Amino acid sequence: MADNRLVPLPVGLSTSIGSLPHFDPSEAVDFVLRHEHRLPAAPSLPARSRREGMIAQAAHGVPGVSVADDGSLVIDHDAIDPEAPLTDNGFASDAYVGLRAFITAVADRRGPVKVSLTGPVTLGLALHAAGLDADVAFRVAGSAANQRARALVQYVGQRVPQAQVVAFVDEPGLTSAMDPAFPVAPLDAIDLVSGTLAVLERMAITGLHCCGEADWRLLLQAGAQILSMPPDAGIERAAGALSTFLERGGWVAWGAVPTDGPMGTTVDRLWRQLSDTWCELVNAGGCDPVRLRTQAMITPACGLWRHGIPQAEQVLSFTGRLAERLHDQAVGVRLSVGA
Repeated sequence: MADNRLVPLPVGLSTSIGSLPHFDPSEAVDFVLRHEHRLPAAPSLPARSRREGMIAQAAHGVPGVSVADDGSLVIDHDAIDPEAPLTDNGFASDAYVGLRAFITAVADRRGPVKVSLTGPVTLGLALHAAGLDADVAFRVAGSAANQRARALVQYVGQRVPQAQVVAFVDEPGLTSAMDPAFPVAPLDAIDLVSGTLAVLERMAITGLHCCGEADWRLLLQAGAQILSMPPDAGIERAAGALSTFLERGGWVAWGAVPTDGPMGTTVDRLWRQLSDTWCELVNAGGCDPVRLRTQAMITPACGLWRHGIPQAEQVLSFTGRLAERLHDQAVGVRLSVGA
């Protein structure tokens, strides 16, 4: 595992994971800035255009791959070349309307901003499902993800030069990495993700998001500075590895607000669930209870584009309230240990 640099962010942040349900990009950006004033996240808007879906965005500009209006991929096998550069590695297309609107709105910002991109494993799985042989699919995906990562941090850095960039690699595909039928070896999958994170870390704080149960010992080897997960994703089975990650300065973005089920009417139950996870990590793997609270932020579990705007509003409202509790408790534990 690569050494983690210290994450220069304040405690008790809230942010979101990618997609929003809005059709109007200006309304989406206003929504983000209203709810996430300390760490706003660039939205994608798949409800506006399926070309803003995570696979469609990642496949944009890949030679030999066309993105249909519904976001599906069409492969021209004769034009596939894993060594070829992207035909468009910029962000002027219909695939990045939300990103452009966000960057314009935060151009004068001096605080941190969050962006994300689809990881090479998830893109590779999509290319394989669309008809490419696994070896070719993952070679193409690794090259495309690395090129897009480099272009993304350069794009944000040039247009928001005073801001600290936080860049997450979104890898839902890693939930199945240990399945015997997975088309790439687990360590090869992590090598692909590590390569993309290495590109990002030259200009950004790096995060790795996986929205379900996974082999977290494996994912911790990728080298991200922030690991993003729901509290019920099985992290307690990797408590010892997480403890080492925290000791080396790593952070966790806790996806503590569910996006696929009921939330309740207050944040009390969600806070108890998160606190129970922390207790289990302390007991099972010796995680430092102070680090669990001070090297943490709160997010929804996943993206929100399949929700209505009122439901998305409630999710981000709960995210902010949990982050306030996290902030208060983190300050409290720091004072109690004399930090």
